Amino acid sequence: MGSPAKQVPIKEGLYTWPAAEPQLIGSRCRDCDEVSFPKQDGCPNCTSEATEEILLSRRGSLWTWTIQRFPPPAPPFIGERESFEPFGVGYIELPEGIRIESRLTVNDPAQLEIGMEMELCIEKFRDREDGTQLMTFAFAPACAEPTCSEPTCV
Repeated sequence: MGSPAKQVPIKEGLYTWPAAEPQLIGSRCRDCDEVSFPKQDGCPNCTSEATEEILLSRRGSLWTWTIQRFPPPAPPFIGERESFEPFGVGYIELPEGIRIESRLTVNDPAQLEIGMEMELCIEKFRDREDGTQLMTFAFAPACAEPTCSEPTCV
């Protein structure tokens, strides 16, 4: 039995990981309170440079969604077009007042409903040629049961 594959974030500074409960890394403007993701050195609302790094909530509500049923154009699509699998994509509204565009862990319309609670998780995006796994953030339907171990991401 070989050693587990090395896992690396798709981009440094997007989320805390490895972590038992990862969080997205955003920024807040100290002048106008605008929240941004990913974190910004300058405020996109008032152009102030008085921003601070913040950790965003792990849970939010599904604001809108769709199923990506065909491979996006390349670039930015990375991967084999023949092995493309449809995936969910949506906007998650967080308590901080920001909507985050994200992959969803499910692609079945019967499992998605606007307003439902979603939770951040980290999942494999793809494998590099050297076997390293690129990990990205996604949102999964949150489980309402306190003993539930959802979401089922890596």
